[in-house]
Amino acid sequence: MKEKPIELVMLFDFYGAMLTDKQREFFDLYYNEDLSLSEIAENEGITRQGVRDAILRAENVLNGLEEKLGLYKKYGAIGKGLEDISRAAQDIRRINAENYFSREIDDKVREIIERIKDITE
Repeated sequence: MKEKPIELVMLFDFYGAMLTDKQREFFDLYYNEDLSLSEIAENEGITRQGVRDAILRAENVLNGLEEKLGLYKKYGAIGKGLEDISRAAQDIRRINAENYFSREIDDKVREIIERIKDITE
């Protein structure tokens, strides 16, 4: 089984709609359905090189879009930020429970944690 570059598959999720129909189809068959270049070529009635070229063009388009737009990178940063906020909220809840126990603080922390869950689900 070929190694699948996770970043490329994620870029496909973000930008796949920007590819041509054939690029999108070949990329999906190759990376997501795990078909070989030869299998795709045989099914499509084209050369293995033609499939490879379409996939390479798709990869270049995906990488170029990420370079220009940075959505995948921003998505990762947002996810990390939400994890950090969630940990801080849990720390606030613990400190509040151990030292003060303010119902208002506990309610606000619960709102933060619930909002993070809504965003990430």
